This record gives sequence, structure tokens and C-alpha cells, in this order.
Amino acid sequence: MAAVASARTIRDDVGMARIFLIEDNESIREAVAGYLRLDEHEVVEFGGVTNVPDAMRHRAPDLMILDVMLPDGNGFALAKRIRSSSRIPIIFLTAKEAESDRITGFELGADDYVVKPFSPKELVLRVQALLRRSGAAQRAGGDEGGGSWALGRARLSLEAATHRATMRGEPLTLTQAEWKILEHLAANAGMVVSRERLLGESLGYQYEGSERTIDTHVKNLRAKLRSPEWIETVRGYGYRFAGRAVAGDA
Repeated sequence: MAAVASARTIRDDVGMARIFLIEDNESIREAVAGYLRLDEHEVVEFGGVTNVPDAMRHRAPDLMILDVMLPDGNGFALAKRIRSSSRIPIIFLTAKEAESDRITGFELGADDYVVKPFSPKELVLRVQALLRRSGAAQRAGGDEGGGSWALGRARLSLEAATHRATMRGEPLTLTQAEWKILEHLAANAGMVVSRERLLGESLGYQYEGSERTIDTHVKNLRAKLRSPEWIETVRGYGYRFAGRAVAGDA
């Protein structure tokens, strides 16, 4: 009963979500869908990728759980297609456990990567963490606040209320995980932020391989910011944002 009460307390924070579950293994799909529905989410199940794009055009989900190896396509390819026009949270749920596969997943814009076999209860907790971050971003853009920063001639602006980032006036396409990490680093500009703190305060959960996950997100951010100099590596500890805060109209 205590576990149920605890879960419902968390559920009250995130609200009911519409979740797409793309998994060809029927027993796994049924188990995951069952846990998510017990958590009062709406789950739309798919056995492959074919019908997902049409379903998204009809009504987009709040979050997607996506297998990689599917009978009619590849989850990585689908995620890449989705990321070209949407920032919905994506969790890969796959047997592909190699570090290179994890890196590929995050480079394609995944917010989390879960390797089979897995705990359905833990997966639900990860879903809750992503939905809390997503909901907070939609309501207030995060409580770190926006602002503008300069590095040489480059100019970065973060708009917390709209959850938008621009570089020299051009919009940046960031995943929610990338946004939260960048927002947190910028809010602590000039200070060293540990990987553990980024994981806990920006991503909201911990799991094995977490430091590699943060490193991959930072690598992606550096590429999107068009320079690695925005985020400095402090060896053995974490990262430091090197931008200089400037007035909004500077």
C-alpha cells in the first residue's frame, strides 16, 4: 500500500500522459503497457514503426518508448525522423547494449536509453522523471530562468517561458535533456558543475552508465552550439559554462 501511495503522489505531480509504446515483443509490450496504465497513463501500442508517423500526425503523444530492432524498420531511423520536427521525450527500450549503440541513441536525440532485460517499475519511474521535466518546461520553462550569453562574437539566448534557444538569432533544436543541462550550466556560469549534480538536478534520475550519458549530452550540445568552448571540461569533476552574461539588448 505504501508503494502504491508513493506512486500516486508522483502521478499527481505529472498528470496523465499519452504514451506511444513501439515494441514488437508482445509479452514485453503487454507488461510495460500494463504498468503504465496502472500508473493511469493512456498507452497506444505498436508492434512496429509503420503506423507511428500517421498516428503522430493524428494526435502526438507526450512521450514515446521505442524499441530499436523492429520487424518493419529501425527505431533509430524513426527517432531521427521524429527529431526533425518534434521534441517529445523519447526512451529507447532495446537489447542493443553496446556503448556505441547508447551513444547513437543519445546522438539521435533520445532522453533515456534502457537496456533489456529491465525492471518495468524502474521504467515507469524514468517515465515519471521525463514527464515531470516536460511538464515543468511547458508550464514555466524551468525555474533556472533564461538570459543571454556571449563568447567571443557568438551570442546565445535562452527563453525560459517558451523553452527556446537561439545562437546568433538562429533557433537551436535541443532535446529536453540537452535544454535542461544547458539551462543549468548557464545559470551557474563560471562555476564547476559535477556530472552527478547535472544528472540529479537536470535529468532527475540515476542509473548505471550515467556519467557516459551526461558526457554524450554535452558532446551533442557542443556540436549544436557550434563550438566546444561554450562548455569547458573540468577533468575528474564535471563541466563549466564559459559564456559571459550580457543584457538582453546588448
